[in-house]
Amino acid sequence: MTFWNGRDPILKERLFGVQPSEGNHGEDVKECYFHLDATPTHSYQKFLYKYPQAEYPYSWLINENRSRSSADREFELIDTGIFDENRYFDIFIEYAKEGPEDLCIRVEVCNRGPEDAAIHLLPHLWFRNTWAWGAETRTEPVIGTGKKSKNFVSLVADDSAMEPLPGLPFDYKLGKRHLYAESGGKPLFTNNETHGERVFGASSRSRSEHVKDAFHRHVINGEPSINPEEKGTKACLHYKEMIVPAGGSITLRLRLTNAEMKQPLADIDKIIDQRRSESDEFYAAIHPPEASADEREVQRQALAGLLWTKQIYLYDVHQWMDGDNPNWPPPESRRNIRNSHW
Repeated sequence: MTFWNGRDPILKERLFGVQPSEGNHGEDVKECYFHLDATPTHSYQKFLYKYPQAEYPYSWLINENRSRSSADREFELIDTGIFDENRYFDIFIEYAKEGPEDLCIRVEVCNRGPEDAAIHLLPHLWFRNTWAWGAETRTEPVIGTGKKSKNFVSLVADDSAMEPLPGLPFDYKLGKRHLYAESGGKPLFTNNETHGERVFGASSRSRSEHVKDAFHRHVINGEPSINPEEKGTKACLHYKEMIVPAGGSITLRLRLTNAEMKQPLADIDKIIDQRRSESDEFYAAIHPPEASADEREVQRQALAGLLWTKQIYLYDVHQWMDGDNPNWPPPESRRNIRNSHW
């Protein structure tokens, strides 16, 4: 999910944080977000992000933390006063599995402020760029428009033409995936390619005319940076300026699945509510009998955080040593660093 409050200089595509040289205690995320719930099978997950309605204070957070010593406390988002008068959105995102390849999604945006406020919602799909690593470009996957009706629009992502990645002990391929979403979202397309000129300077050209910052440039700056052919390796559905009433909420429902469906969103709420009920049953069975209600909530949210942040590292040491592309080898010093004997 990506958001824009109409005031920020960039789309909210990632959680923002300070780098080691910017934070007085090293790198640190400067956002307010919470992993609220998750089951071990990930059959149900719930996440909360608090998004200010005023312009996000990126520079202030960097400059203030950079100016403080390691003996000082960190300067956090809440210290800026940006949440004053409750002028923020509580964005709840729920994921529930109907099956191993069928993921239901519900996004509820709550306006905690005293006035109606607009928000842009941009659910994204993109392929991790593995086709541009080596000396020769591999076959790219593709995302395009899918079926639509009066109740839904859809995107179709397909990696079936891609060569499998080398060095993996298993065949990594997804096949077709359909992202269904409520009607009203406008499909936007670009490629998950670095904007070479912006990153490396005027003399650097990108491999593609349509690059990964296209949605930011199109939505915020009004640039014609998206692909008019409606295809690419990165896509989104743009729900423009959705008005959230003061003290009220709006809801967006989506479904990511490997199956074509005639009514993909009809039973979203039922499936999500069922999985949430099952999550309640699971945690009721593992809470200590003598735990208070508050202690149970702490345990549940702590375990949810562990489950939400699971990661897998497939580290190809030889490729890291030799580099992805023989035309652009890494420095020779890479072979003499800590743990090089691995």
